[in-house]
Amino acid sequence: MICISKVVTKSISCAVMLGSLFIAVPSHADDSWKQVKASGVLRCGVATSPPYVMRDPRTGQYSGIFPDLCRSFAKNVLKVKPVFVDTNWDDIVAGLQSEKWDVSLSLNDTPERRKAIDFTAPVIDYSITFAYNKNNPKLAGVGNKVSDIDKPDITVIVLSGTAADKVISTTLKKAQIMRLPGFDETRLALMSRRGDVLADDIMSNKMLEAVHKDWVKILQPQPLLAKQGIAIGIRKDTPAADVNVLNSFIEQERSSGDVDKLIKESIAETLAANK
Repeated sequence: MICISKVVTKSISCAVMLGSLFIAVPSHADDSWKQVKASGVLRCGVATSPPYVMRDPRTGQYSGIFPDLCRSFAKNVLKVKPVFVDTNWDDIVAGLQSEKWDVSLSLNDTPERRKAIDFTAPVIDYSITFAYNKNNPKLAGVGNKVSDIDKPDITVIVLSGTAADKVISTTLKKAQIMRLPGFDETRLALMSRRGDVLADDIMSNKMLEAVHKDWVKILQPQPLLAKQGIAIGIRKDTPAADVNVLNSFIEQERSSGDVDKLIKESIAETLAANK
């Protein structure tokens, strides 16, 4: 009994000492994001692009994959309030550089943008596809090559300032390009046949196809066009410790399946809004 008591007592003492050590050591995030923690808010720059970023026109509330990640990172990791700052795709990089917000949500990680800002690890994989009306006689016989739509009598619609805009501006040599300022405007232009083809990311065009199965068809170029990641934009002077904390959060969200869950929920929300 005496020996057992001594062993147990010694074990408990060791456990207490070890527990004290673990309590005394701060988590990886404790010394990171100091300015954000001092302000009490994480400012997230946002431009709408369903299902990645959506905004309810009645309430002004943001939803979608990236706003939900922003909320979770702010509340659960940094213990601050998430604040969404409205912007557009033409200004979302410049606003981050001028410190109008702390991070820019849902940005394609491109070499051009990397000249101005840095990026986290990718949240979602990305490539450019083309949606078109299969009843359009100008597009009869279209296959899976960009050259099938790169013709003088074809008008390609794109959301101005997006990664898709940058890609087709350098890829298409003959087709006419119609740049529009809003997501809804691009869809309406295709539906009304003001344009022939809509250039957008693979997920957005798949949603359009799901809503309009009777007439929408997708051209997915082979090899994939502009294969890259969709990530969170950060300033170039962001401390390495801050980047590591955010990347660890993204890795955890992806490996746990939470990102896949957000994708499904956001697609369902977008489709419901378009019924």
